[in-house]
Amino acid sequence: MSLPPSRAELSEWLAYLRDLGVEGLRVRPDLPRATPPTAASSAADRLRAIREEIGECTRCKLHRGRRNIVFGVGDPGAKLMFVGEGPGADEDARGEPFVGRAGQKLDEMIRAMGMERREVYIANVVKCRPPRNRDPQPDEVGTCAPFLFAQIEAIRPRVIVTLGAPASRLLLDSRDGINRLRGRWHAFRGIPVMPTYHPAYLLRAYTRENRQKVWDDLQAARERLDRDP
Repeated sequence: MSLPPSRAELSEWLAYLRDLGVEGLRVRPDLPRATPPTAASSAADRLRAIREEIGECTRCKLHRGRRNIVFGVGDPGAKLMFVGEGPGADEDARGEPFVGRAGQKLDEMIRAMGMERREVYIANVVKCRPPRNRDPQPDEVGTCAPFLFAQIEAIRPRVIVTLGAPASRLLLDSRDGINRLRGRWHAFRGIPVMPTYHPAYLLRAYTRENRQKVWDDLQAARERLDRDP
């Protein structure tokens, strides 16, 4: 898609026409007026470009066992972004993040914030499924992280919620575990980040205490969204 000419380019072109003796221009009334792109449409264009750059990626060893690249899903103009660690079996099969049991739990978490899945953006640190759903290894994270960072820069959400230790450690450049990171505000390139437990962990350790911790984290994120214009 070609970009509209800048003001300087238009000035040069009009000066060139004036030198040729052109004294005026007529605008055809039947032509549609150009409208500037919205922030959401610009973000969507940038996300498409990032996905095209990934292509059918073979940059790390994870590609050997994948069925589909799991890029991301949601509103390109989202105020809230969730970042997990990597696709599981259901996500690998469908090519969409958080669609299995953990995805159902994440949907519950989003609804608890008074929002719907379509209103947020969801992505992972790595775009291909790690074998046996293990944590992504450092070389895999290092290869895929620039694409996640580009997604975040394209969307520029007002708040990011990281799900689990791998995503939290990457965005916060930390070696701390999720128990030390969650419950406190951090930042990634100026964007507020609230780490919390991964939905899959809640399914394995669904206690009243863990549920309350996640609720507190999500409420803090919701309050931040409502408070900061």
